[in-house]
Amino acid sequence: MSHQEVLIPAEGSIQLHAWLLRPPAPAGSGPFPAITMAHGFGELKYHGLEGYAERFSQAGFVVLVHDHRGFGRSGGEPRGDIDPWQQIADWRRAISFLETLDDVDTHRIGIWGPSYAGGHTIVLAATDRRIKAAVAQAPTISGYEQGLRRVPADRRQALEELFDDDERAQLAGKPPAYQLLNSLDPEMRAAYHSRDLEEFNAHFSLPPSVEEPKYVTLRSTRKAQMYQPGTWATRVSPTPLLMVVGKTDTITPTDLALAAYERALEPKRLALFSGDHFDSYIAAFKPTSEAATEWFSEHLV
Repeated sequence: MSHQEVLIPAEGSIQLHAWLLRPPAPAGSGPFPAITMAHGFGELKYHGLEGYAERFSQAGFVVLVHDHRGFGRSGGEPRGDIDPWQQIADWRRAISFLETLDDVDTHRIGIWGPSYAGGHTIVLAATDRRIKAAVAQAPTISGYEQGLRRVPADRRQALEELFDDDERAQLAGKPPAYQLLNSLDPEMRAAYHSRDLEEFNAHFSLPPSVEEPKYVTLRSTRKAQMYQPGTWATRVSPTPLLMVVGKTDTITPTDLALAAYERALEPKRLALFSGDHFDSYIAAFKPTSEAATEWFSEHLV
């Protein structure tokens, strides 16, 4: 992939590491429509976003793909700490960064986000009118509902007690507690217990300078369970919204996404793909990328 590496200044004097892709020659000098992208919970741009970025660039868009703070080569401490509202604030900085580029048409900026970042996409499209078209792929709709389905009932109280102990420890001056991002051992403390996630991450290789995320803060899970981006679905309009939804998604459950789509107002479109959450990046890359490219071309070009 041919791209420029850039650093985006963000709150707290940190920088977000990003790829910047421009339309290939002989596209001219612009200004071009642009798309801003980021990945989901605990994931890096190297995990399946390159193909989408290249597809959008080939279609005539300037594309900016950043890693969230605390991950990859982006700055931020503590590492592996996931705060949805901080990530949204950082993403606004990425939009502002796009606006500074001479070859970007600031009136034609779109946003694409999958999974947890799909939830951010809904919130941003509803609250930032600089965004002129949005694609939310397999988006988080209700962190609370997802948490209820992911955590067995007999373990919920124990998890709540861990959250509370972590809060008390931080009051006493200790750093946030950590957990594995994913573990196949149900007895291990982890944000996920998913073989699909393990296989998904193993599908991609990271450059030597980038460390595979293995741990996230425990409070990241508490914040995720408090996060309800689906409540913003009715406020996205008049920004055009495409929701790309897996027919058998259990990570960001299909029924929650379809219900949010029904609540959303026009202009909107639903693109269903066969498979589960992680199929969208690999087995269903062609239909999901085609649907997004068509949507952006319709509303930004």
